[in-house]
Amino acid sequence: MPQTVLRRLRTAAAATLFGATGLLPSIGAVAPAHAAPAATVHVANPFAGATGYLNPDFGAEVKAQASADGGTLGGLESQVAANSTAVWMDRIGAIAGDSAHLGLRAHLDHALTQQQGSAPVVFQVVVYDLPGRDCAAIASNGELPATAAGLNTYETQYIDPIAAVLADPKYAGIRIAAVIEPDSLPNAVTNQSKPTCATATPYYESGIEYTLNKLHAIPNVYNYLDIGHAGWLGWSTNMVPAGKEYAKVAQATTAGFASIDGFVSDTANTTPLTEPFLTNPDLAIGGQPLKSANFYQYNPVFDEYHYATAMYSTLVSNGFPSSIGMLVDTSRNGWGGPARPAALNSAPTTVDAYVAANKVDQKPFRGDWCNINGAGIGERPRSQPYGTGSPIIAFLWVKPPGESDGDYPDASHPHGDPHCDPAGTQSDGNGNTYPTDSIPGSNIPAGQWFPAQFRQLVQNAYPAFGGGSGGDTGPTVPGGLAVTGVTSTSVSLSWTASSDPAGVTGYSVYRNGAKVATVAATGYTDTGLSPATAYQYTVTALGAAGKVSAPSAAVTGTTTSSGGGGSSGCSAGYAVGNDWGSGFTAGVTVTNTGSTATKSWTVTWSWGGNQQITNSWNAVTSQSGGAVTATGQAYNGALAPNGTTSFGFQATYSGGNTAPTLSCTAS
Repeated sequence: MPQTVLRRLRTAAAATLFGATGLLPSIGAVAPAHAAPAATVHVANPFAGATGYLNPDFGAEVKAQASADGGTLGGLESQVAANSTAVWMDRIGAIAGDSAHLGLRAHLDHALTQQQGSAPVVFQVVVYDLPGRDCAAIASNGELPATAAGLNTYETQYIDPIAAVLADPKYAGIRIAAVIEPDSLPNAVTNQSKPTCATATPYYESGIEYTLNKLHAIPNVYNYLDIGHAGWLGWSTNMVPAGKEYAKVAQATTAGFASIDGFVSDTANTTPLTEPFLTNPDLAIGGQPLKSANFYQYNPVFDEYHYATAMYSTLVSNGFPSSIGMLVDTSRNGWGGPARPAALNSAPTTVDAYVAANKVDQKPFRGDWCNINGAGIGERPRSQPYGTGSPIIAFLWVKPPGESDGDYPDASHPHGDPHCDPAGTQSDGNGNTYPTDSIPGSNIPAGQWFPAQFRQLVQNAYPAFGGGSGGDTGPTVPGGLAVTGVTSTSVSLSWTASSDPAGVTGYSVYRNGAKVATVAATGYTDTGLSPATAYQYTVTALGAAGKVSAPSAAVTGTTTSSGGGGSSGCSAGYAVGNDWGSGFTAGVTVTNTGSTATKSWTVTWSWGGNQQITNSWNAVTSQSGGAVTATGQAYNGALAPNGTTSFGFQATYSGGNTAPTLSCTAS
């Protein structure tokens, strides 16, 4: 199977937002002092019910740019500062800070002043200084060598001082989310053929183990490991060993799996959150599946939503608890602007032409990563974008929009990275050469402000920024999309309402990527369907100001055999998370379609092939031949009317892997 190790970089600051920005002081203002709240218990989702820290350093950069540009563009640019950004500890000197940048303790003191009432502040800090850092790149190489001495310096002069500051009782009421070592363990998975990465990997593993032990011991610190992005680890031959690598590191720590609260994807990258018109990687165009296009190179994971959910299943199958939270960096993956396709174009007859006409990711090569031309700011940081039932617990901005990824070699920049050269090229490893797609006209080192990039990111934002000072970004994503009932010819759906300052006028329902209806209510019944057939659905919200939300998480509804009517009191939707040709992971969503609460439920199906379950979670499964029975456990068997739960499994197979027809019974 063709593969390419795809690289990308992140720089010296990061971000997230989880509450109403109107409650936070404006950048540059002096907020009234508030007493820090008492330390709280370690919660499952630290971003829920909290407000995000506004980084004054980043806010000053945005304010200066907006003032310089002025006019309508400046007004839009100024709205970026209302979004929370994290602080990158990308070198030992960043801990103390310098004349131009606050140190870690000064940032935390600012976070205390931003605390409003009883709502906690979430402070995001990126731990990023491993020995031999970013072994497969140049622009993001760090200050410490991949040696025993470098590891000792990392532990004693970098991690220990950070942990000492974070453990100060003064900050016990702040929820501290630590994004730990971007680009480290993904390199340990895919780049072992590079001598620098083979040398660095043991120090990556030891350094992260040390970091997790130190930070997990602080009750208000939440640890999130970087997991690359869909274009890097999306292939099953990368994702499967990645799950084992993360489990290996977790099990080496004192607290084991408990030392890690979750994982973050797409850090400083531009992989879209969703590809709304490319929802089926196996869709045949001209006799070839979409995933065979040059842009995807048989990687079946096209976007970050599917990547994060597939990685969640992979990690849980490797021993991580189902409570882990998945985070997505949406700071530069919006891909709005005039180049964004507005509707499905079904005319192309080859996979390459079909993908080019319908993908929102406008890069010529999926591996391009440095100062990408045409990218836009994505979804605003917020908690629970898909509702409480999704493993994706928040959108973050882990890359501050407008800060350069890196410079390229010229007379003034002898140590630049060729991947950042607008006139340069790079190979996909299969004989194809592509432009780097870097923004031309400037050569700006990593972490420094890049005005031209910031302008593009704002102009191409999706959802777009509003024209007024309120910063209207359009409707929020509809949450909690669920199948509430099925018959032999229909699938019924429900979802939670979206919010929008300008108002929500309705919702568009998409079946298998094509719009089938626009409704005003938070529910819809899709009729005229074929019996015993699986259909995938997403929903978008329509704003009164003309803006459209990003698509909801997808659900699958399977119609019953002819004559069925969903009278059992429950329904089950089936979705493959990741398929690597000889095995796969899948998730099943169970919905109570009756009028009374269930005590228990059982889902059954029969495979037409030789699929064999090897492990499962959140259900008790048994298999005889192709027949499978899955029964809810004590903690998830009881479902209120319209309530949902989910379970998952990993299985092997050879030959075909057609989705089965599920039956659900409840008592």
